[in-house]
Formats: sequence, C-alpha cells, structure tokens
Amino acid sequence: MGFLSSNQSWDPVEILERMQYEQRKVFHTSFQNKCEGNILNLSANRYLWGNPKATCLRQFSWSEAFHIPLADISRMGSENRSLRSTIEAFVQTAATLAQSIAEILAENLGVKSKFFAKYCTPSTSYLRMNRYPPCPFSSEVYGLLPHTDSDFLTILYQDQIGGLQLMKDGRWVGVRPNNNPEALVINIGDLFQAFSNNIYRSVEHRVIAQQEIERFSVAYFFCPSYDAVIESFSKPAIYRKFSFREYKQQIQKDLLATGDKIGLSRFLV
Repeated sequence: MGFLSSNQSWDPVEILERMQYEQRKVFHTSFQNKCEGNILNLSANRYLWGNPKATCLRQFSWSEAFHIPLADISRMGSENRSLRSTIEAFVQTAATLAQSIAEILAENLGVKSKFFAKYCTPSTSYLRMNRYPPCPFSSEVYGLLPHTDSDFLTILYQDQIGGLQLMKDGRWVGVRPNNNPEALVINIGDLFQAFSNNIYRSVEHRVIAQQEIERFSVAYFFCPSYDAVIESFSKPAIYRKFSFREYKQQIQKDLLATGDKIGLSRFLV
C-alpha cells in the first residue's frame, strides 16, 4: 500500500495532531454527504451512525464513524489527499506498535511465533474514526454500547474529553485522559483471549454520551487475514480452533438473530 512517502519526517505528536484535525474536518461535513455521497470513496457501508436495529434507546449508540479497511485507503482520491496521507502515517505507526506488543505478549506466554508477522498486516487491519456528538438525553443512551473488540489488539487515540469506561472486577471504571495528548490506550481483543487460552482477557468497554460537548477518537484494529486460524497456544484448550472469517460470520449471525454479539462463548470446546 506504500504507507508514508513524503511524510516520513512527521513525528508521533504531529501525526496525532493531524489525525485529530483531519477527522474533525471530515465529520463536520453534512450528514447527507456522509450518508449518500461516499465522500471518502470507500467500499460500501463504511459510514456508520447509531444502530438502525435498535428497538429502544438503550440499544442505540449516539455516535458516528468511518470504519475503514486499510486496503481501501488507496481508493481515497486527490480531494482527500491530506486525510489519506495522515491516515497512512497513523497506520504505519500503529501497525508497528501493535506488531511489537503482540510479539511481546506471545513471548510472555512462552510462544515465539511468526503468526502475527505472517497473518496480521496493515492490509488485513482496520481504522475506525469515531465522533460522539453532544446528546440532549445523555443519561438515556450510550455513546457506544458495551462490547469487546473482535481483534487481537486495539490501539486507541482519544481526545481529552473522556467518556471511555471499561469493566473491571464487576464494575465500570472510567479511563480518564491523563492530560497527555500523546497517550494511547491499548485493548486486548477476543482473538488474544482465545490464543492465550484465557490468560489474557478481552476488555469489555463502553463510551458514555456527553450532553454538551463532542468527543473524537480513532482506533487501529490489529486483525489477521480472514483465512487465519486462531488456536489456543496451550492444552487443554478452552476454545476450539476457528478461522477469523468464521468468527466474524458468527458475530453477524448473532447480531441479526439477537441484536447482541455473543462472541467467544460460541467457540467453547
């Protein structure tokens, strides 16, 4: 995909600042253009908002997002040159970080594997730009519903507004911005929980809606190719082995049938 050409001199702080500026600019275009105009020239259904299948307010996410397969970046035209180059710079940095963290976590399990280098590449991963608009009834809806991530790792960059919470010891704990605009949040996803045989746990998290101010974040989802087979590193295995394609298909089936992601419990031995 040719990540970073003339932008190799950008330092990490500049990349984060530019990412926040560019995503604000694209989100502040009209709702009609985002829904109908395919302003980024991405593959179908990459602009998301709310939850069209919600039957009550508590099932509705007060947010909008561009969920971008990184293979789609090359489709972005000259009118989006600045956003494209910024995304490429962010992705290169996030991909390198995710690869290093994944290998370290695997080594801590006693596993020296080339799995991540072979199957988890920028072309198999995703970028998601999120905006959480001010919500006049913020006590009644979530910015983002409670969920776990269907990947190995998530690299998250958030602004200083706050609202991200994670489940710890049976209660929700706020992940407060620490006044360091360069800080990143690293989440373990479902696939690492299966790979580690439950030694690492996928983090359930949610976003609280804000009443008076908008919030922005951008996430890099470190994913394998669809054909990659996820298998527990130790025996007896808690989960049967499965491909990433099978896992994603099961999630979609469950969402259509129940409105909820069931996740790893579908793959217990």
